[in-house]
Amino acid sequence: MEFALPTFLIALREGVEAALVVGIVMAYLQKLERTYLYIWVFAGVVGGILISGGVGLAFNWLLQSFDTPEVAPIFKPLLEGSFTLVAIAMLSWMLVWMTQQSKLIKGEVESALNQSLGQRGEQWGIFSLILFAVLREGFEVVIFITAKFQEGALPILGAITGLISSVLIGVCLFQFGIKINIGNFFRVMGVLLILIVSGLVISTLGHFDTVFRLLSQSESLSLCWASPNSCILGGLVWNLSTVLPQRQFPGIVLRALFGYTDRLYLVQAIAYLGFLVGIGTIYWQILTNTRLFSIKNSSKNT
Repeated sequence: MEFALPTFLIALREGVEAALVVGIVMAYLQKLERTYLYIWVFAGVVGGILISGGVGLAFNWLLQSFDTPEVAPIFKPLLEGSFTLVAIAMLSWMLVWMTQQSKLIKGEVESALNQSLGQRGEQWGIFSLILFAVLREGFEVVIFITAKFQEGALPILGAITGLISSVLIGVCLFQFGIKINIGNFFRVMGVLLILIVSGLVISTLGHFDTVFRLLSQSESLSLCWASPNSCILGGLVWNLSTVLPQRQFPGIVLRALFGYTDRLYLVQAIAYLGFLVGIGTIYWQILTNTRLFSIKNSSKNT
C-alpha cells in the first residue's frame, strides 16, 4: 500500500479543492432557491470525472504501446520521465496558483454564477463551471498517476480512495455543517505536496539518465560524461543500499512518498535541494502574504 499513499494525498487535496467549488455553487443555488439546477452540477462532476478517466486510459495505452522488446528499453523511460516532468510542472504551478487564489475563490465562483444565471442556457454555464473545475484537478491526478506508471495499479487505488475521502469531506462541510479548518488542511497538504513533487525530481533525472545511457550503448554516441556509475548524474553522494534499502521498509515508504533513493547522485541532490528550497520559499511567501492580507481585513472590519 506504500505506493498508494502519494496518489491518495494528491487526489485528496485536489478532490477537496473541486469539492469546495461544487459546494459553493450548490450553496449559492440554494440561497437563490434554484435547486432545480443541481442536476447540472452533478452532470458537470460526472463529466469531469469521465473525461479525466478517459485521458488517463489514453496515457496508459500510450505507455503500453511502447512496452515491447524492440522499443521499451529506451522509449519507456523516456515517456515516464516526460510524464513525470509534466507532473512536476503542473502540480507546482497549481499549488502556487491555488494558494494565491484561495482567498478569492468564493467571490470568483459566485461572480461566474451571476453571469450565467438568468441568461439563456444558464444550465450550460453551471455545467461548464463545474466541469472545468473538476477537470482542472482531475488532470493533475491523472498526470501524477501516469508518472507512477511503473508502480502498477496501487497508485490508481490510492487516487480512488483519496477522491472518495474528498467527497466525504465535502459532504461534512456543506451538508452536515461540520467545521473543518480548511486553511490548515491546505497548508499541511501543501507542504506534503512540495515534498512529494521534490521526490519526483530525483526519479525524473533517473529516467533520463537511463535514456542517455541506453542511447550511448545502442547508437555508439558519446552522451555519458558523469561517472562510471551514471551517465548525466555526476558522482555518487551516498550509497545506503545496505543500511536503508529502497525496496524494504521503511525505505520503500520513503521512496513512495518522497522519492528516496538508496543511491543518490550529485546532480539529483542539487536538483532536489534547489527545487525544494525554491518552491518552498515561494509557497511560504504566498502563505505569509495571505495571512497578512487576512489580518489587515480583520482589523479593518473591527
